[in-house]
Amino acid sequence: MTSDQLSRTFAALADPTRRAMLQRLSRGPATVNQLREPFRISGPAVSKHLRVLEDAGLVVTSRDGQMRPRTLAPDALDPVRDWTEKMRHTWEARHDALATYLIEIQDTPVNERTAS
Repeated sequence: MTSDQLSRTFAALADPTRRAMLQRLSRGPATVNQLREPFRISGPAVSKHLRVLEDAGLVVTSRDGQMRPRTLAPDALDPVRDWTEKMRHTWEARHDALATYLIEIQDTPVNERTAS
């Protein structure tokens, strides 16, 4: 996943309505009207949210006769998980380095710390 795609994914996830729609889709396919039910927003607003989710690769539209149910895209959040995992490792390494440094300076007498 490119950084632009990752940015689109994070932008799509930034909105609470879109996150709620993804949560609903985690239970199975849904139509625009089904996704609209818990919100006080118009059909066009729901469609706009869905377009953002589709552009981010999080939602897929299928066709079932005249209906166009939406589903979660398989493995769509894997790149986000991979990126956050890399960041977690980076921060853990920095935390460990800081912890080591703090232990070292605690064991060093004050007069030796100020002399260097």
